[in-house]
Amino acid sequence: MTLAHKLIGTSTQMVVCQLEAGQTVYAEAGRFLWKTTNVSLETRLSKKGAPTTGGGLLGMAIEVGKRVAAGQSLAFQYFTAQGGSGLVAFSGTLPGELRALELDGSSGWLAERDTLLAAEGSVDLDIAFAGLRTGRRGGTGFILEHFTGTGTLLIAAAGNLIELNPARYGGKIQAHTGAVVAFQDTVRYGVEYIGGLNAQTAMTALLGGQGVNLATLEGDGTVLLQSVNLHGLAESMEKLIGDAGEEKGRSGLPGIFG
Repeated sequence: MTLAHKLIGTSTQMVVCQLEAGQTVYAEAGRFLWKTTNVSLETRLSKKGAPTTGGGLLGMAIEVGKRVAAGQSLAFQYFTAQGGSGLVAFSGTLPGELRALELDGSSGWLAERDTLLAAEGSVDLDIAFAGLRTGRRGGTGFILEHFTGTGTLLIAAAGNLIELNPARYGGKIQAHTGAVVAFQDTVRYGVEYIGGLNAQTAMTALLGGQGVNLATLEGDGTVLLQSVNLHGLAESMEKLIGDAGEEKGRSGLPGIFG
């Protein structure tokens, strides 16, 4: 069953999904906005249908443990229409563009851990532990989630989405890890650190320069990047919070983030 949905807004988008009776979507905590009263809300520790290495309680414990190790929330929120069609709306945690990806079972998508907005219950999710070490080298929070199965997957970006295919650029592109949103699992992924310290770069580092973690994406498939570098955004917010603390100390009054 296709998920009927409508994207609303421009720079800050939300998505309204129309669920038919018995149809279910799941979402990360913090993405839900509003719903009609005939859409039920349930919290589950396990993503029903997701791959696990065991059954029953053991399988659930393994699945939850993988999400905790990846820094994800423990539970999903499930929304199901009861007795007829109903509406439920979601948005990302940062202003930006949303995208609906349709999975037909022939291939899947790998997405950065904070991009999941919502997905049909028929879409399976697993933490891509094969790339966990690489993901941690790629920068704080860069852990990949693997989506397979069939149905609609809704993802959120910071800023605008940029769509590229490495095959059109000699088979390989490089992007800052903070700009990567998602890519088809037909694309190979790796991380390379550029600009590490050596005798020639020591002075640059002393003056504030630093290396960059580059994601290398190879092969033939769609790559989605975002126009906001999340790592740069996080650094800017840290500076603003620090400035607010200094302002509070000078004036004796709370800063804007106090």
